[in-house]
Amino acid sequence: MASSLNHAQTKCFTCTKGKAMYKCEGCGQSFCFPHLADHNRQIAQALDDIEDYRNIFKQTLTQYQQQPDEHLFIKRINHWEQNSIQLIQQTAQQARDTIYEYINKRVAKIDMKLNTLTNEMREYRNENDFNEIHLKYLKFELNCLQEELDRSNDIEIKEDSILIRKLDVIKAKEPKCSIDIKWNSNAITIAGGHGEGDQLNQFNMPHSITLDDDQNIYVADLWNNRIVQWKTDATEGEIVAGGNGKGSKNNQLNHPSDVIIDRTNSAFIIADRDNKRVVRWCRQNPNEGETIISNVHCICLTMNENGDLYVGDNSKHEVRRWRMGDNDGLLVAGGNGQGGRLHELNEPRCIVVDENESIYVSDTGNHRVMKWIRGAKEGIVVAGGNGKGDSLKQLSYPYGICVDQHETVYIADYMNHRIVRWLKDSTEGELVVGDCVEGDNDNQLNGPSGIAFDNENNLYVVNQENNRVQKFTVCDKKCS
Repeated sequence: MASSLNHAQTKCFTCTKGKAMYKCEGCGQSFCFPHLADHNRQIAQALDDIEDYRNIFKQTLTQYQQQPDEHLFIKRINHWEQNSIQLIQQTAQQARDTIYEYINKRVAKIDMKLNTLTNEMREYRNENDFNEIHLKYLKFELNCLQEELDRSNDIEIKEDSILIRKLDVIKAKEPKCSIDIKWNSNAITIAGGHGEGDQLNQFNMPHSITLDDDQNIYVADLWNNRIVQWKTDATEGEIVAGGNGKGSKNNQLNHPSDVIIDRTNSAFIIADRDNKRVVRWCRQNPNEGETIISNVHCICLTMNENGDLYVGDNSKHEVRRWRMGDNDGLLVAGGNGQGGRLHELNEPRCIVVDENESIYVSDTGNHRVMKWIRGAKEGIVVAGGNGKGDSLKQLSYPYGICVDQHETVYIADYMNHRIVRWLKDSTEGELVVGDCVEGDNDNQLNGPSGIAFDNENNLYVVNQENNRVQKFTVCDKKCS
């Protein structure tokens, strides 16, 4: 609250009167003596507010120290443990049921043969017409039945280590400052790039992308009705879901628009758009999927750390959260009809959920990205929102988005053929790669629809109209 007497002819910042002035060394404003006291009280109150904030933070820190079991990731491990136990119990019961069925059928068959043999023995005794040959026959038949019963134990039980999934605790790296990262302007094509088609080295309008822990990529190949995995340095993909023609059977998809990995249950979750369903496709049994949500025009998905599923409905212009066992999802964004007001959405195309359960939505029809804080009734514009256009203040049909730990939003700006990023609280974006001219050169994009980052911050872009996935590597120190 240091201040000094100001002899210059200035006016009080508060009352605008010219008197003996005192300049505040902190804010640089001049005040008359009475209002200097008011100003000092305001500064003191601001210090009190900071002290209150410090006390609240201290309570949070103490809670971390005293209640480690309440940590989000401890809860996630507990959730994994319970799911694994349930999976073991279900698998064990299925094995029991298989053995019960097998033994019952075998025993029933032997019992029927024994009854027949028993009737023959009664006839021999009642008629008193038997000799050593008959006795030898009966003993032989009983021995055969005994051997047949013994063979019912010839069952092999194989323990599959896949049943208990490995759980890795991976410590996060120190986050890099997002504004310092640059990407090479020329990309490497790592998937597709051989024209439109349905061969394993081709795509037909790929829509979204996700990566696993080994940096393998998974692409929702929209018009080929399949999910394709491309391993690192592969020359062609591998179908991991669908690929059996367009349809609504359990082994088919109909224009899948998004795919995410459910690591806890070792499964893919797929937005099966034109079947109006969400399906789970087990990675150990890739022959067919199961419907987990019906009657939803799902175009985008994401999952939080607790395993809650967030589903974007493109016809209802809303996002709902589904928890395990829910019959109906909870509305968390939009749901007020198609529109451009802050409580409305217009064709949500991609969703991201942060650790605070705030939801980021690419509001495609409104040419903006919205953030919905948990429990909020309306969203906040965090990118675009200035009409359709190609200036750095505008977007043109934003599709895929990513959000980093600094709340910087990375956007696949579809019709502008570029990737842009908007820093938190920024009023305009910054060009990352591409420009506003479509093309198929290594430094050009044509309808980017999905984006993702790997552990080294390399940028992956689904280049929809070029039917390829490109990788833009992080620049070294010499990159300008």
